[in-house]
Amino acid sequence: MHGDYKTLKQAAHDEFIVNKSRFIGYASPCQSEEEALAFLKTIREKHRDATHNCYAYVIGENAGVMRYSDDGEPGGTAGLPMMEVLKSRGVVNCCVVVTRYFGGVLLGAGGLVRAYTKGCVIALDAAQVVAMQLSQKLLLDVPYPLWDRVSHAMKSLPVLIEDTQFGASVEATVLVRVKDLEDVTQKLTALTDAKAEWLELEETHYPWPEEG
Repeated sequence: MHGDYKTLKQAAHDEFIVNKSRFIGYASPCQSEEEALAFLKTIREKHRDATHNCYAYVIGENAGVMRYSDDGEPGGTAGLPMMEVLKSRGVVNCCVVVTRYFGGVLLGAGGLVRAYTKGCVIALDAAQVVAMQLSQKLLLDVPYPLWDRVSHAMKSLPVLIEDTQFGASVEATVLVRVKDLEDVTQKLTALTDAKAEWLELEETHYPWPEEG
């Protein structure tokens, strides 16, 4: 993938009960349709005794593959609402499965839509939506007398400090989104009267927290 995109940080799940029916939302990052189907198979095997295992997944930076299933629920009440959640959150390369254990009380079409929508939302929240953004790794070299000022300033800058080494000077490995690179380096230059130096290392896609 070459552009920025949203996906999930990890596999996770959450659950709730509505009118005695138990809903368990599972979500996982998946790099291919094969991975999505393997994740679906794992959940189906784990919950063979469930009433339904409904799913939705989106694969590809441009959402080239989009599949969903109601798995026996009335048409349009489960898989499609889940897919709408994925589309509204803008996430790709992920699969969500919402497992239902029927509790004996009918929910009606509207109730089912709300329940499967909620199941998808809590699954995504548990798995944590992240923005995979093109990022530049920098090796900063900062004179000791300036380090406290720099480290304090970086707490409010859009950077992540990966490593810090204290030698003849302070060397810090930091990650900066490419879109923020010019602004960050200008501020570091001004902050240190151009005494801080940096070396650009590799570029990589890094999972930053979802904005907004």
